[in-house]
Amino acid sequence: MQKNNPEELGLKELIAIGVGGMIGGGIFSVLGLAVMVAGRATPLAFMLGGILAGLAGYSYTKLALTFRSDGASFTYLERAFPEHRQISSLAGWTIVVGYIGTMALYAFTFGAYGATLLGNGNSGAVRQTLSTALILFFMLVNLRGTRSTGVMEDILVYVKLALLGFLAVAGTGSVKLSNLTPVFDQGIPSVFMAGALIFVAYEGFQLITNAVCETRLPKRNIPAAIYGSIAIVTLLYVGLAIIAVGGIPTSILIEAQEYALAVAVEPALGQAGRILVSFAALLATASAVNATMFGASRIMAEMATSAQMPLAFSFRNRAKSPWLAIVVMTALTIVLTDMGGLEFIAAFSSLTFLLVSVAVSAANFKLRAQTHANALLTLIGIILMGVTIVTLVVYLWRSSPQTLFNIGVIFMSVALTSVIFNALRKRA
Repeated sequence: MQKNNPEELGLKELIAIGVGGMIGGGIFSVLGLAVMVAGRATPLAFMLGGILAGLAGYSYTKLALTFRSDGASFTYLERAFPEHRQISSLAGWTIVVGYIGTMALYAFTFGAYGATLLGNGNSGAVRQTLSTALILFFMLVNLRGTRSTGVMEDILVYVKLALLGFLAVAGTGSVKLSNLTPVFDQGIPSVFMAGALIFVAYEGFQLITNAVCETRLPKRNIPAAIYGSIAIVTLLYVGLAIIAVGGIPTSILIEAQEYALAVAVEPALGQAGRILVSFAALLATASAVNATMFGASRIMAEMATSAQMPLAFSFRNRAKSPWLAIVVMTALTIVLTDMGGLEFIAAFSSLTFLLVSVAVSAANFKLRAQTHANALLTLIGIILMGVTIVTLVVYLWRSSPQTLFNIGVIFMSVALTSVIFNALRKRA
């Protein structure tokens, strides 16, 4: 009988990674946005997000078990399109920028909930100060180096999960069926628009694939962890969305926006519930910023080592931290947090990871002979995610063209930077 290696990750730890990554900013950040777009159909928007995540998760699972590498998405695209190295390079740059976007979202949410607790919920200056302070604090933490604290991370994740589960159950008594109908008060397309806008709430399950090399019984535990964590988070999000829409007028949730979940639990638990949610949000977003900065800076260092980013990003300090990568990510995150509101940051992050998920699914389809993937299921995922991307672009074009323009400028800048860097590298 094979003994378990205590350094390897089991199913419990893997689910903690996936759930922790998704709940990190997730429901705390985007509930108000979803209600603004989909109205009473908000629970269906979160269900759609879970379905999209499940379809993307299928391709990530197949590729992770076939190509076992910490490089994850970057590695999969490199294997699928070896003759077009620019594709994997561009994808790598896009993934890093996407992580900067998620850190900005987490920091923005931290600032919003922190300002609310301090009684300054409407103060943009207080929110930005708290957001910036959080990012700088974890820059210092990451520069000093970090050691894995798997047991503590498990405890934090499952405490957050239990807390949100409690809030979901406790809030059922305040739900009024009359508040949930008519379901499609904003139209059926609004479900796809909101589902695309809040897809960033499901970003995080991909982190499981980065741990495939350290996983015990990966053929069993990787699929179970990816599908299990997505299912758990989807059920939790849908339940909380039902409580929010069923217990509070949508106009109040839209007005609260950044801290809509805190407002949503007030009918059932009063001011204590609002404070409880706010503290949970601070804990979740802070830990998510730390984990994302740690992981994304290592991706930058790995790409730099592979000559896909400037070599300087691989330079490490005495604590073995890629210090320049961390500092650059910190600066860009602060700028993005200050650039626009919650909708801009959420739309940018969601669109980024939808595009990456489509690219990974396309890689899985091309490599299906090796991954043994179901071609039809993979194509369904690509098509549904593609439709969702188009829907989000149309929504932004109609409701906020400036936001769409700014996102386009960021994507064009990333693509241009990647092309210029690769051209200079080839000349050198």
